[in-house]
Amino acid sequence: MTTRECVSNRIIELCRERNVTINGLARLSALPLSTMKSIVNGVSQNPGIATIKKLCDGLEITLIEFFDTAEFKALEQEIQ
Repeated sequence: MTTRECVSNRIIELCRERNVTINGLARLSALPLSTMKSIVNGVSQNPGIATIKKLCDGLEITLIEFFDTAEFKALEQEIQ
């Protein structure tokens, strides 16, 4: 699994847990819907930490809570 897939999966998981749509999360996070869809659909090559921080703020969680999952812990280092 890639980092992109982990980020996308985590966003979808958090939306389901909170009963929030992707559109709703975009509004809560003050991000363009196109950006949200790009991240969730795996089109965004590298959603920056500032963008993920906005998502966390919208969800009222910390960055640590966002990344503290088995998927992220199991990631191999990606060298490009």
